[in-house]
Amino acid sequence: MTVDLRGPSVPASSRLRSVLPKLSDAERRVALWMLKNVDLSIRQSMSAIAQATDVSDTTVLRMCRTAGFEGFTDLKLALAQEPREAIEHSSGEPEASALQAAGRLFRAITQALNDTFGVLDEATFAKALDLVANAKHIMVGGVGGSGIVAQAFYQRCIRLGLRCDAPIDSQLQIMHAALTGPGDLVVAISYSGITSDPVLVLQEAKARGASTLCITGNSSSALARLADVVLVSVSHEQGSEPMAAQIAQMTLVDALYAALVARNPEPAQLTEERMVNAILPKSI
Repeated sequence: MTVDLRGPSVPASSRLRSVLPKLSDAERRVALWMLKNVDLSIRQSMSAIAQATDVSDTTVLRMCRTAGFEGFTDLKLALAQEPREAIEHSSGEPEASALQAAGRLFRAITQALNDTFGVLDEATFAKALDLVANAKHIMVGGVGGSGIVAQAFYQRCIRLGLRCDAPIDSQLQIMHAALTGPGDLVVAISYSGITSDPVLVLQEAKARGASTLCITGNSSSALARLADVVLVSVSHEQGSEPMAAQIAQMTLVDALYAALVARNPEPAQLTEERMVNAILPKSI
């Protein structure tokens, strides 16, 4: 599924961060420079930014269009209209104290949540809700940090009284996907969208006629192309374990849960009461 993040309500900085995973190295260098130097970007010409980032004018223009803008001027106008407090400035330098390092993470998480909500499309979100609500059976898969999010998705489904399973072993996930069919829903979670196991899970599900949903940070990834509905989590972090991205993914899962409860509050409350009563004797 192709994801369109070009809506006028999406903040310009959020749109730039959302397309970082699918940009070329040169285009990403331009986008990161503009995010770090927003005020300069608004005042500078395209040629000046190209020179500052050691790329061609064509690369700057291509980056703008990949991010969903008509051109360089369109991007500059969008950045100029965006509230300055919505734009994160990060020097990338080491923190002077442990508390400052913690503060940087908190800011990254806040930015990731704001950006993820900024690119969340109402129609796409409604389609995701319909897939979950109408599925005969749901299978959720993810590995590494995304596996933690997959388990959270599974727990939310159980709390809603939905039939769901979420094998932790990646081979079991593929095997379970092979047993799905029309009317079932297979959910794959991967921030990069290029991890092989979740891709294989959705390939198997598509081959069996099941509906597919993915939560990913890369809307142009192989995983996104296999999904009927794509929910995009936005974060820009260095390192192998993007913490802010995981929080953004978890929040999307909780958003689905909250919206499904709002759709049918009475059955959700009855299911919750049954579960609470079942575990109450275990309380000390």
